[in-house]
Amino acid sequence: MMVMYSSLLLAVLVVGAPYWLVRMATSGRYRAGLRGRLGMVPKELPAAVNGQSVVWVHAVSVGEVMAATRLIRELKERLPGWVVAVSTTTETGQRLAKERLPDSPVFYLPLDLKFSVRRYLRVLQPRMLVLMESEFWPRLIKECAKDGVPIAVVNARISDRSFPRYMRLRQMWRPFLEMISLFLAQSRETAERLAKIGAPTARVRVMGNLKYDVQSRSDTEMARRIASMVSGTKLAVAGSTLAGEEEALLAAWPTILKSIPDASLLIAPRHPDRFEEVWQLIRRSGSPVYRCSQLGQSNDPVAGGTILLLDTIGDLASVYGVATVAFVGGSLVSKGGHNPLEPAQFAVPVVIGPSFENFREIVKAMREAEAIRIVTTDELAATFAGLLQGKDDARALGQRGRAVFEAEAGATARTAQALVSLLEQRAGAAL
Repeated sequence: MMVMYSSLLLAVLVVGAPYWLVRMATSGRYRAGLRGRLGMVPKELPAAVNGQSVVWVHAVSVGEVMAATRLIRELKERLPGWVVAVSTTTETGQRLAKERLPDSPVFYLPLDLKFSVRRYLRVLQPRMLVLMESEFWPRLIKECAKDGVPIAVVNARISDRSFPRYMRLRQMWRPFLEMISLFLAQSRETAERLAKIGAPTARVRVMGNLKYDVQSRSDTEMARRIASMVSGTKLAVAGSTLAGEEEALLAAWPTILKSIPDASLLIAPRHPDRFEEVWQLIRRSGSPVYRCSQLGQSNDPVAGGTILLLDTIGDLASVYGVATVAFVGGSLVSKGGHNPLEPAQFAVPVVIGPSFENFREIVKAMREAEAIRIVTTDELAATFAGLLQGKDDARALGQRGRAVFEAEAGATARTAQALVSLLEQRAGAAL
């Protein structure tokens, strides 16, 4: 099976080589970390490990890194003297991990081929591999299992979109899932899905969602600068937007301004390689616009109707704390949405589109508490205007969202304890 898997992966890489070469030539996003992905271990990694006990945590991108950050800090407190090494798949995840976790070595996940995985295992010699959410990489799992490295999947989730695919291939997945020592699921539904696709039921536990514990500061330098600029306006923040959503927001903007002339709008595209594209889109709309990356230490307050483009990495979570109302992107288009808890933690009223499959359990909890608004493109302008005006008890809506966030907290501490207990079981003594 592994021979077939590796052959298929190599075939995909070879057949897709022309496409990837073009993408790498035109976008730094695709060139980033190429040497590391091909198994060339960064020269600073052996020095960072330096013979110490290692936990290897893999977090794909920004959302997983944010969820993992507090868990990694908890692990370091419980495992003094250990190194927690962090791999990511995306460039934005890499940047955020280096910013949030300066004491951890950070590198790109190698391609899931034997030669590249083995190189990292020889350097890291991890005592445990922790995979965030649903990062099941067959070669990585097999090589760790062969070396006797316990594997834990934390904040595990199986989305509506991926569950049918896993079910169709469950006979293939079962041997790899049986190599995993522990599954810590976000919800009971995910636990049931894991069992159905082949995870041993005795190793599956419901632990809660780490994203309920992601607490962001609202007093960062960027948040302070933006708060000062928009102090005379009511700010709508549209975060993690994707192509098609910026157009919808800009189309709704004139209607919003008719009702709320002192409103301002901040747009934060999900992917950095779209910053310039969205900048040009906003400029063509004719609205006054500023790039947040070019703001100085002191900036004059802006007038109503102004649009800000948040073209920096890692600032969105704190900027949500400045908002009067927040829209969470990836949801007006069919991409499954992003995390509505990021603005909810600040008691900011949250608006999301109808596509939220990636955060279905969170949205369900917020809907049951009447703590979120779900809108179509046609409803966007009226909903924003009402919440910016304070109608429909916007303040209470935000407070209910904050209450959901606080009520579900605690998964990080439970997860950290479960991981340490697994290490103790393997070591046969308290760590």
